[in-house]
Amino acid sequence: MFPGFTQQTNDFLWLLRLNNNRDWFQAHKQDYLDQVQTPMRQLAEEVYDRFSAAHQDLSLLLRVSRIYRDARRLYGRGPYKSHLWFSLGMGGQERMTYPVFWFEIYPTGYAYGLGIYPTKPALMARFRQEIDRDPEEMRRLARAFQRQDRFALTAEEYKRPKGQAAPPLDQWYNRKGLDLTCNRPVDELLYSPALVDELLAAFEALIPYHRYFSALCSREA
Repeated sequence: MFPGFTQQTNDFLWLLRLNNNRDWFQAHKQDYLDQVQTPMRQLAEEVYDRFSAAHQDLSLLLRVSRIYRDARRLYGRGPYKSHLWFSLGMGGQERMTYPVFWFEIYPTGYAYGLGIYPTKPALMARFRQEIDRDPEEMRRLARAFQRQDRFALTAEEYKRPKGQAAPPLDQWYNRKGLDLTCNRPVDELLYSPALVDELLAAFEALIPYHRYFSALCSREA
């Protein structure tokens, strides 16, 4: 059972950001295993077990990030990640083109939500076509999104708009992708077992958007 993260979790991530090298990490690897990896896996597995059991039709698979960066893609950065995440998404080759529920922890806080990573331009072009053709379903989702205050639309917008849509669809129409995010600073919830229930409730609220964009991805595929 997930007991909550601790102040030591954030302390480790801060220190790793400042000392991102093999010597420091090897000297503190047990801290990583105890304070970061173990509670992250406990959280991920508990959320996955409960959420997937309630929504077996979604056929979700759990992925937990590794702390090691791909050596081929360091781009001048250190070999370790100071932010770690897990996701619940489709398996197989499709997993990178369908929506995923996710959670991420980093030195200054944590976040969770729903997104498609990466999002192909062709998919968002199909999204705009669907809105132009039959906007009602997405309009209902957009209105519901306006009434909540947990998540924000954070996907980048095109600098040159691809077209126009009437409110509330105008907030969605020119996005480059799907990214519905709740950002939180370090707080008591992060250090509590209640984080499991918060993620389950948050993901539950995002299911209508997951279903809409999953259907869109299937049509695009």
